[in-house]
Amino acid sequence: MFNKDDIKGVIFDLDGVICSTDELHYLAWKELADSIGVYFDRQINSRLRGVSRMASLDIILERSEKKYSQEEKEALAAEKNEAYRKLLERMSPSDVSDEVRSTLTALRGKGLRLSIGSSSKNTPLILERTDARRYFDAVSDGNNITRSKPDPEVFLKAAEFIGLAPSVCLVVEDAEAGIDAGISGGFFTAAIGSAVHCGKANVNLNRFSDLLKYV
Repeated sequence: MFNKDDIKGVIFDLDGVICSTDELHYLAWKELADSIGVYFDRQINSRLRGVSRMASLDIILERSEKKYSQEEKEALAAEKNEAYRKLLERMSPSDVSDEVRSTLTALRGKGLRLSIGSSSKNTPLILERTDARRYFDAVSDGNNITRSKPDPEVFLKAAEFIGLAPSVCLVVEDAEAGIDAGISGGFFTAAIGSAVHCGKANVNLNRFSDLLKYV
């Protein structure tokens, strides 16, 4: 049973929750797909939400007539990431809204421990470009995990980093795979954006600041 008085920490997915790099991911994947002659559109791109880089590449290559070796796949994934990182250089503090910043400040004011739980290996760069690292006590990301969501590893490590049990942490996610990861890890979950429609979370947020009603 969810009780806000039990919550001592909040773990946030990064992309789609704190800020959005969806369009940058799309542009980078589109550039790669075009370069190898594979059809790719926004509908296919929607399947990549909350999915690791290599798993995303496998989805894109479903339409490829060529069979790629693991070594070739890793080269393609690296090519996409290089294009994506160049696009990330466009990000700035304005990519994190005033609403998100004021809510994070209020949560810290309540004494809650805050962490990022993102599968992205680019998390440190994004936090640096947006000047958002200062709001979080810890960061768990693709650089310290071996399994992507819906495996709960990234959230379990995030909880460990802030010294709390999953049972007293709320995971905030915009992807169903992330909600599934939170549930399987023993966390309470809050859905925002498209994750609301899966109907699995303990609470649903219409906007980021709604968090203040639940913790």
